[in-house]
Amino acid sequence: MPEKTYDVAIIGAGVVGCSVARELSRFKLSIAVVEKESDVAEGASGANSGVIHTGFKEPKLSLKALYCSEGNRRFPEIARELDVPYKKVGTYTVGETIEDLKKLEKLKEAGEAAGAIGLRILEEKELKQREPHVKGNFALLAPEGGITDPHEYTIALAENAAQNGVIFYFNNEVKKIKRKDGLYTLDSGKTKIKAKIVVNSAGVQAGKIAELAGNRKHAVNACRGEYLVLDKKTSNLITGMIYPMPPEKTGGIGVHLTPTIGGNIIIGPTAEYINCLEDTSTTAERISELVDGARFLVPEINPKHVIHEYSGLRAKTVKAGEANKGDFIIEENPGMFIQLIGIESPGLTAAPVIADKVREIVGRHLKLEPNKKFNPKRNKRLKFSQLSDAEKEELIKKNPDYGIVVCRCEQVTKGEIIESLRNPLGVGTLKGIRIRTRAGMGRCQGSFCMPKIMEIFRELNIKELTLKGCESSICVRDLR
Repeated sequence: MPEKTYDVAIIGAGVVGCSVARELSRFKLSIAVVEKESDVAEGASGANSGVIHTGFKEPKLSLKALYCSEGNRRFPEIARELDVPYKKVGTYTVGETIEDLKKLEKLKEAGEAAGAIGLRILEEKELKQREPHVKGNFALLAPEGGITDPHEYTIALAENAAQNGVIFYFNNEVKKIKRKDGLYTLDSGKTKIKAKIVVNSAGVQAGKIAELAGNRKHAVNACRGEYLVLDKKTSNLITGMIYPMPPEKTGGIGVHLTPTIGGNIIIGPTAEYINCLEDTSTTAERISELVDGARFLVPEINPKHVIHEYSGLRAKTVKAGEANKGDFIIEENPGMFIQLIGIESPGLTAAPVIADKVREIVGRHLKLEPNKKFNPKRNKRLKFSQLSDAEKEELIKKNPDYGIVVCRCEQVTKGEIIESLRNPLGVGTLKGIRIRTRAGMGRCQGSFCMPKIMEIFRELNIKELTLKGCESSICVRDLR
């Protein structure tokens, strides 16, 4: 069984794990990321609304609030460096009663304490001017609220980290952790990785990883959130993110509506505690709950607008029914084992700040000598549909594959599909193509482009097409 030794091993290739990897790659360190799935963002990082929060909904002066506020301020620069889509659209928390107004004023106070900028209460007239389809008498506006593509962001972090020397081990679920002679051994059954420092960034699996390392201090509970995706023809119904009054009993933020970078609207999430750490199914009951919640805010939404549903698992440090929202847990256990526990929303926004805190801890034990070859910019990925007509013509002359449309709904070309298979992380699955190009994410959900993608695999002599790696084969025989 192969064995390699690194300065730092990070367990989990979600947005936080990849942020940590990128941050540490600024220094002369050997770094490995170990992930049980076949790609990055396979957990909560890829199953969320893609919101860059402002921090005003988090407990006053909590790590969630403070890190979120700072992450929000830093995100535009990070997006520019990594060529990640980002749009500032504003967040509207809508209320109807005088009691709601009082609660919104408290949210405003908490947000300002955390550093959120520009918060203000809108009266009904201005709310209707800004969001004419939204039902409500007033709203708290957070103008710095933004959206990104959560898959693209995590991919960009990982690719940039890889370009700066980080090694990724996919399809390697850590099953044993031992420490001897100052080194940890992470054993997946097919690979053994040794490291001086381990970072537990395993999301909903973080409690399990902590136990493997002999730490049973923190329990992690799985809370499933289901989402619905609406057809692009509904995109005119909202311009910003629309939230209800936060529920008092669940400690969540309630079912909300979010415009996406791709042009769809997302409804969700629900909040349901479950016992299984792998169950990302969707249910008819929760889908109905989502539609009802959405129509409460925007009555014009119709169930027939739904084109897709999905779910993700949030890592909760509090139990079901507790009003306490819990907080991020970032700590170092004896033996240089760094725990990142309960990193749920707003973890996407707070990720670069969490990465800074991990770097500070690592710096107490290892010399952080700057990596003079570090390049903060990711190699830009071409998006054919966003080019001008002249640019498209020129590109097709150089490479005719860009003139062949594979996905009609999202206008993705054969050239983009092939390029996505040449990604720096070595991912070659159908889902990997989907999240890198949006092929199959449109109205028909892949019914048109799937045969064409299979044909591309055959042309490239790729023998097996899987949905997302091991045990998810789409074809039971070789493509030919």
